[in-house]
Amino acid sequence: MQALLWKTFKLLLMMLGTLLLLALLLFVGANLWVLGQTHSRIEHELPLCGPERVGIVFGTSHWTRSGVRNPHFDARINAASRLIRLGRVEHLLLSGDNRTRQYNEPITMWRDLRGQYVRDEDMTLDYAGFSTFDTLVRAREVFGVEQVLLVTQSWHLPRALFIADALGLEARGCSAPSRPVAGLWRLQAREWAARAATVGDLYLWGREPYFLGPLEPLQIVPPAWRQLLDIEPKPEYR
Repeated sequence: MQALLWKTFKLLLMMLGTLLLLALLLFVGANLWVLGQTHSRIEHELPLCGPERVGIVFGTSHWTRSGVRNPHFDARINAASRLIRLGRVEHLLLSGDNRTRQYNEPITMWRDLRGQYVRDEDMTLDYAGFSTFDTLVRAREVFGVEQVLLVTQSWHLPRALFIADALGLEARGCSAPSRPVAGLWRLQAREWAARAATVGDLYLWGREPYFLGPLEPLQIVPPAWRQLLDIEPKPEYR
C-alpha cells in the first residue's frame, strides 16, 4: 500500500513539474515573441523619433505611493513636450485613466504640458484610456488614428507596439529618457507578466475595451511655422 501511495505521489509530482515547466516555457516564449517583434521599432534618442502627425502619451499617476512626483510621469511629459518643440510630432493624444473625480490622468498631463508651453490645439484628451490596450483600441476606433508614435518608457514600449500591431496600427516607439530610480526592477518584472497576459488577451480570450464611443477624428492644427508660411491646414486625421 505504501509503495502504491509513493508511486502515485511521484507521478503527481512529475505531472506538476511538467506543468510548471510548460508554463515557464510559455511565459518566456511569449515575452521573447513580443520583444523580438518590436525591438527594431523603438528609438531611444528623442531627436530621431518620428516624424509622425500623432503621438500617443500613455497616462500614469503623477504621484508615487510615497507621495513624491512620479519620475516616469515626468519623463513622458518632458519627452512629449520636446517632441512637439522639435517638430517630430504635430499632435498629442493624451490617454489615461479617469475613473473617479479625484483621479484624472489626462487632465494632469494636459496641465503639465501647458506649463511647458504646448498649445491647447496640439493636444486631445482621452479620458477612457484605462489600460494600454484600451488606449490603442480607442486611438484607432474613436480617434481615427492609423499611424502613430508611442511615447512611454522603454520597458513599456514592446507591449504597446505588440498590441498596436495586432490592432492594425502602424506604430513606432519613442522611449522617454528616464533617470535611474529605486524599485525599477519591480516595474520591469511586472511588465514581463503583462506581456504574457497580453498574448492571451489578443489571441486566446478576445479581450474587449472597457468603453468605446462614436468616431471623433483628431483636429490637427498646423504648427505655427506652417501657419506663418500660409500652408493649407489639414484639420482632420484619418
